[in-house]
Amino acid sequence: MDAEARAAAAAAYERYGPALRRKCRRMLGDSPDTEDIVQGLFVDMLRQGRLELELPYLYRAVTNRCLNRLRADATHRRLLAEHGSAAAAPTPRTLCDERVITTDLLAKLYEHLDEKHAEVLAYHYVDDMTQEEIAELLNTSRRTVGKRIKRIREMVDKLRSAHGDVS
Repeated sequence: MDAEARAAAAAAYERYGPALRRKCRRMLGDSPDTEDIVQGLFVDMLRQGRLELELPYLYRAVTNRCLNRLRADATHRRLLAEHGSAAAAPTPRTLCDERVITTDLLAKLYEHLDEKHAEVLAYHYVDDMTQEEIAELLNTSRRTVGKRIKRIREMVDKLRSAHGDVS
């Protein structure tokens, strides 16, 4: 890893770090993991010798890391509940579909959705991006994004019915 690569990563971290941390906080609440996720992203990119440090790529990468963290946290809480360990801590809340829900419901959604739908969920409901913005970011059609949002809404309704109003 040469000095030029480190300097490029440091400049990108200074430039994009605040936006990426805000993105993490929107998805994870006030999790102490926010800074670790953002720093880990830049460290991994440096180790891999990746210098395409453009915001759209970084935004997708940090979204995927947050999705993974939500899944891991949900699995951890489920295991604690199954094995009678300490009660699960209350979870942060976020806005989704004009309603306040816990990140538990988001995590359940992420468990039931494939990666493409999970990304759309994060971009549309957590980041409040339009269908056109999501389509451009994911390099797909607006119609495809609309279909994915429809499926996500159906899944929200299904989970709320199955678990009572989880929000």
